[in-house]
Amino acid sequence: MIQTKDIKSVYFIGAGGIGMSALVRYFLAKGYNVGGYDKTPSELTNKLIEEGARIHYIEDVEAIDECFKDKASTLVVYTPAIPSDHKELVYFSNNGFDVQKRAQVLGFLTQSHKGLCVAGTHGKTTTSTMLAHLLHQSHVGCNAFLGGISKNYGTNYILSNSDYVVIEADEFDRSFHWLHPYMTAITATDPDHLDIYGTKEAYLESFRKYTTLIQPEGALVIHKELEMQADVQEGVKVYEYSRTEGDFHAENIRIGGGEIFFDFVHPDGVVKDIQLGVPVSINIDNGIAAMALAMLNGVTEEELRNGMKSFSGVDRRFDFKVKNNKMVFLSDYAHHPNEIEQSVKSIRELYQDKRIAAIFQPHLYTRTRDFYKDFASALSLLDVVYLCDIYPARELPIEGVTSKLIYDNLRNGMEKHLIHKEDVLDVAKKHDFDVLISLGAGDIEDFVPQITKTLLEIE
Repeated sequence: MIQTKDIKSVYFIGAGGIGMSALVRYFLAKGYNVGGYDKTPSELTNKLIEEGARIHYIEDVEAIDECFKDKASTLVVYTPAIPSDHKELVYFSNNGFDVQKRAQVLGFLTQSHKGLCVAGTHGKTTTSTMLAHLLHQSHVGCNAFLGGISKNYGTNYILSNSDYVVIEADEFDRSFHWLHPYMTAITATDPDHLDIYGTKEAYLESFRKYTTLIQPEGALVIHKELEMQADVQEGVKVYEYSRTEGDFHAENIRIGGGEIFFDFVHPDGVVKDIQLGVPVSINIDNGIAAMALAMLNGVTEEELRNGMKSFSGVDRRFDFKVKNNKMVFLSDYAHHPNEIEQSVKSIRELYQDKRIAAIFQPHLYTRTRDFYKDFASALSLLDVVYLCDIYPARELPIEGVTSKLIYDNLRNGMEKHLIHKEDVLDVAKKHDFDVLISLGAGDIEDFVPQITKTLLEIE
């Protein structure tokens, strides 16, 4: 267990990751010396430096400040995306430092606070950010470590004196097995990360094991339609939810005029006229899960109503950049076939009879290899698809695995294009659409400001 009373300095390897940066901010706020390494500068690393973190971009032990070389007072935190032969990680590991995965540090926080965690293949970032907002704007309050930037607060981190901590529970590399939730929601278990798990069965087993970690007297809020078996300890209450059925669900759903209202049904009654601050239909499901956890921890009906209406969303999750009478442009982090399907269906629901185009950058060679037919099926719901090259992230190329696998399986007759990411501005200038979506978890996001500027200049 981490003994924070002995720690004066914390060093992060992979400091600019969205999940890691929340921990950087936590330790900065607690008054520790904080520094670290990241591969490339970004808007996020620049902000962390402004906030007091000492971050460099050269993989070199000599670049590490001396204050982080005292093993008795330094905690080293790394992300699983960092290769095991990383020079700085090897240095700390071989010299007796306390080296912890990011998830281990979050696990420590769930032991010292009441952890409200959100797990699932998709939906977890929006749901956990929504939950954090519901709690933070209520009389209950919370701390939060999120996997995206909250548009309400401009950060992925909230610090308060509350006993509660909201954490996005990441299944990659089985990271969520380090957590000890007081309560958790599970939003989806569609197989992913098969480069880690190997099989669908192993993936589902990982979620089953996660449910065994919920603390007695806590609760599990699980989507009714999941293909998994929960295995909770005695004393843990289990609630089911979905859009239309379960202990928590919606009724009287009203979608129109760019707005969504519904009544929230819970075990003790109904909260009428919930309005979604981000009106896309998948947020009905996300909102039900977030409100369930919030209500189970004391948030009042009126606070739920106010919080859902004032929720502004998460950067890169249904993130509207242009919305006028000529066009709509939004950025979405969706990078799994089911996420893309839900994203496209939600946009179709809002913009019926409109010509909808997407620029999609596949994320990881293994994910493309495992799911290219599912990607093609989801993208075939669009009118036009522009497919970029695969973003490799931590992976090396796999022979025969390219975006053309998806391209060749798109529905017959639809308009489709293979492009390089540098071509996306030409797509914007062409403006052959009513609605444009940028999809993917890679560096396609770097082009979003330029696409936005280009579209706003179209007369």
